[in-house]
Amino acid sequence: MRKPKAALPLADLIGTTIAESCARRGLASVEIVTHWADIVGDALAARALPSRLAWPSRQDSDEPGVLHVRVEGAYAIELQHDAPIVIERINRYFGWRCVARLALRQGPVASARPRRTVRLEPDAAALAAVAARLGPFEDEALAASLARLGALVRRDTSARKRQE
Repeated sequence: MRKPKAALPLADLIGTTIAESCARRGLASVEIVTHWADIVGDALAARALPSRLAWPSRQDSDEPGVLHVRVEGAYAIELQHDAPIVIERINRYFGWRCVARLALRQGPVASARPRRTVRLEPDAAALAAVAARLGPFEDEALAASLARLGALVRRDTSARKRQE
């Protein structure tokens, strides 16, 4: 019998897939895209995204590159102010001075991570109605969990029916 493989992080799987695309855009290291939130933090990653890393035209030059970053319009001023900090974080992450400056381009930034919706707990009447339909259980914690799940499903189903 074969053992199932362990689940891998998505970043590990897409690294080789997007490496060619990143190389065409001037991003020598895929990590700057896949680990952008780790490098600069979640707050900045939600509003800015690296698009291209431009290197100096001379081949024998050891000059660091210019990182082109797409940033939401209103946040561009704040990023311009924090550019030295961002550059230092990028260079520290890679372990060498690969970026000398940022070139900011204003535009929409697609959200990398879906925003979590806050789910409101069902009211006591809905919980009681579902618990009554379920019947008795030996384990009270299991009964409460199933009643909560049933009330949430019922609420979502009725909300969808209202939208149609």
